[in-house]
Amino acid sequence: MKSLWSDTEARNYRTPLDKRVYTSRLLGANPELVLHGGGNTSVKAAEIDFFGDPVEVIHVKGSGWDLATIEAAGFAPVRMEALLKMSKLDRLSDAEMVKQQRAAMLDPGAPNPSIEAILHAIIPQTYVDHTHANAIVAITNHKEGRKVVEDLYGDRVAIIPYVMPGFDLAKALAKVDARTLEGLILMNHGIFTMHDDARESYELMIRLVTEAEKLLASRLGKSFALPKAKAKDDLLALAAIRRGVSKLRGVPVIASLDASPEAAGFSSRADVAKLATRGPLTPDHTIRTKRVPAVIGADSGKSLAKFADDYRAYFEANAKGETLLPPDPRWAVWPGHGVISFGATETEAAVIRDIATHTWRTIQLTESAFAGGWKPLPAAKLFEIEYWELEQAKLKKGGSAPTHQGKVAIVTGSAAGIGFACAESLAKQGAKVVGIDLSPEIVPQMESLGGIGVVANLTDDAKVKEAVENVVRQFGGIDILVSNAGIFTAGAYLDDLEQSNWDKSMAVNLTSHQKLLKYTIPYLKQGLDPAIVLVGSRNVNAPGAGAASYSCAKAGLTQLCRVAALELAPFGVRCNIIHPDAVFDTKLWTPENLKRSAERYGMTVEEYKTRNLLKTEIKSRDVGNMVAAMASPLFGKTTGAQVPVDGGNDRVI
Repeated sequence: MKSLWSDTEARNYRTPLDKRVYTSRLLGANPELVLHGGGNTSVKAAEIDFFGDPVEVIHVKGSGWDLATIEAAGFAPVRMEALLKMSKLDRLSDAEMVKQQRAAMLDPGAPNPSIEAILHAIIPQTYVDHTHANAIVAITNHKEGRKVVEDLYGDRVAIIPYVMPGFDLAKALAKVDARTLEGLILMNHGIFTMHDDARESYELMIRLVTEAEKLLASRLGKSFALPKAKAKDDLLALAAIRRGVSKLRGVPVIASLDASPEAAGFSSRADVAKLATRGPLTPDHTIRTKRVPAVIGADSGKSLAKFADDYRAYFEANAKGETLLPPDPRWAVWPGHGVISFGATETEAAVIRDIATHTWRTIQLTESAFAGGWKPLPAAKLFEIEYWELEQAKLKKGGSAPTHQGKVAIVTGSAAGIGFACAESLAKQGAKVVGIDLSPEIVPQMESLGGIGVVANLTDDAKVKEAVENVVRQFGGIDILVSNAGIFTAGAYLDDLEQSNWDKSMAVNLTSHQKLLKYTIPYLKQGLDPAIVLVGSRNVNAPGAGAASYSCAKAGLTQLCRVAALELAPFGVRCNIIHPDAVFDTKLWTPENLKRSAERYGMTVEEYKTRNLLKTEIKSRDVGNMVAAMASPLFGKTTGAQVPVDGGNDRVI
């Protein structure tokens, strides 16, 4: 492990707190040290309080901040005197500790101090760094862990047997004289380094972790490599797994499949079921990943049911009044296929994937390097952390989830106009949206929504199939399909209608939708509250002369919707169609076009835009919001319906 310290960059950080920010970011930049909010750091300094009096303060990482991106505002300034007094108490509940730490803050607007604030305070050195370095965990999580640490570091470090974080750990550390130590090794937990100089404290971390890495390398030998394999591909089974996990959690989840050669190699190990389910790298990880992953067998339903039963048994064996969390796995080993991570959002799934990846890589190193192999903490100790009131509170913050959170949506023809409005509305309501369009603009447009844009011709079978399969491969399934792509063909009376005009309209406005349904339906059947919304036209019920190719294609699309509703109802898949009219805020309608059309009717532009019964203007976002509603539980009892969004049309009514 290399130091990331730069003298040039360090000159920009002058105060003790500034230096603390700099070296904290250096630690956070290395995922081998900390992941997603893990670890904590502090610096002690003399400050001036509100009344102008000098006060000794410790700036300790605040709850909710990530070391990789932390700023000065992310450190909670706590009075040292109060923390040192707390350290001398015989008992202190978690709730009271949090309350008193907050009461001792110099700035009440700062974030809650780390639960390790008391521990940081009793270490005498100015700078204190704490990480969950993979290499340290690897050399401690086996039956000879303590001896290995003693042989490696000697009296340069103190070894602390595992103790519950917070006040208990602080009390255990109070017995250690840390003034001459380079670090503290917390068995099954991580490492602390400390020094009066910011750079030296940081580089002590790098040096001690590097020694552990070198020990591992020497134990494994130069020829050692993690197993690799080619992953099997079964997207329908992946969608079924995601559906099963979502049912256990009670909300839709994103399923992120890691089918890399290393992940497939791990999942293909003969002993993977036993190895993967011994326990996590550190107790902290149980907050996000639970104690163990699921192992998926040939029947994913039975495998997930077994996981849920085992989780309930684990809870009942260790609970002391706590409330059972949903019995769903946060990650799963899928033998021969790879590793799957689950999250209510794409971000949560990505965080769990990172933690899971570091877990399965590190446990394999320990398993190969030390006699007896990987040995984490017992289940009872891990339960204490998973159900720890203080940690659970972090995950319960926030209001109710958006309507479509965790759902995966495909919206075609979404580079602009109605299609983009549909994608935007779904994205705002929490869906992960994949837009498909012939225009290259689809890529930046979807990126602006936090989605993914795919350039593809929807009349091309191979491209449509590829796009659909990539969505499932990346997110685990499909729940919402908005089939909107279409074109306006030139108007012509039947006796003058070019055959190419008719053929093109049928290909794009009808057949492309049929192709899309063909390739998405198998996954929608495994979807979560699955819904299809097709975008038709007012022309279906009120056609105009000279619009045969467009009107007939949209009429065929409406019939396709009705047939799909009949066929898919037994699988719980709803299919409805929306008929918008007079939506003028799209690229198709330039100011010149609008003016010409209005003059043709003897109207002003504003009169023309509101020439419906309600005298209201129909905008793309109105259509988009209706589509999002039709894909939601609000329309959960409706299928085969035709819904106009036209302000009321007397010809239709």
